[in-house]
Amino acid sequence: MMTITEKVSYLKGLCEGVGISDETKEGRIIKAMIDVLDDMALTISDMEDGFAEVCEQVDAIDEDLGSLEEDYYGEDGCSCEDDDDFDEEELYEVTCPSCGETICIDEEMLDAGQMECPSCGEHLEFDIDDVEDECGCGCEDHE
Repeated sequence: MMTITEKVSYLKGLCEGVGISDETKEGRIIKAMIDVLDDMALTISDMEDGFAEVCEQVDAIDEDLGSLEEDYYGEDGCSCEDDDDFDEEELYEVTCPSCGETICIDEEMLDAGQMECPSCGEHLEFDIDDVEDECGCGCEDHE
């Protein structure tokens, strides 16, 4: 399959091969159109190269973020595991009804009565009667 730049080069060759001349009105128009096509093809080629580079960078960022999430949230997805910052803080486990993501929230978040799901952006509202007394992640600090 030919690239766009190769196709434009082919058109240039065809014009030269059939003898289209700058001497005629039609020849000038055709050559001007091919010049525009050539510029467009080069711009598209540059954009494709830039897009490929951005995709590589996004993949690298995604991998780094995955590593950070695993380090922070651990294997089970709860950030309270093995974290000394949460030693005296009571956490609660909430499941988003929209995406099913399990979220650990603290007392302050619970008191606010609402939040956005970090995974899907769904607006969540909390009622203290609906919340379990522990995070459910297995941490001894919160049981």
